[in-house]
Amino acid sequence: MTTKLSACAHAKTEVFVAGLHGQAEFAAFYARGLARANGPTRLLEAVAAEAAQAAAHGPYGRFPVGPLSIEDAPGPVHAIGDAHRAVLGARLSAALVHAHLLVLHPRDAKAADLQALLDAGWSTTDIVTLSQLVAFLSFQIRVVAGLRALAARPASSVTA
Repeated sequence: MTTKLSACAHAKTEVFVAGLHGQAEFAAFYARGLARANGPTRLLEAVAAEAAQAAAHGPYGRFPVGPLSIEDAPGPVHAIGDAHRAVLGARLSAALVHAHLLVLHPRDAKAADLQALLDAGWSTTDIVTLSQLVAFLSFQIRVVAGLRALAARPASSVTA
């Protein structure tokens, strides 16, 4: 099945990823975009609720056995609840679980996770696009946080 990742799906994923990072300002920005695209309010509410439930401090995961195993960190794995799955649908639910994996459990990604997206109706191209969107948004949030931290410091402490 070949599909095109819609702007509405982008906005829902962006709201979710911003929520995972605890960035209410970013989440509100993307929620306004979803509202302008006439996204159903109940969908936005379900996405926001799932983000609030899934938010955590990561990253988590396990490295292959070896010297990096000392960095292993167990953490919560997110699953969409039945009530929200009924509102979000299988396709968006799978996308949000994938976004959670990329943001908080990148070391734990495996082929079965990609298969879950394919099984939910995502095309290979859409999976790549979704993953790129999640990665870019995570990067963007971190850059803005870093720039804000620098801007908040007195000029004398920034110079060498």
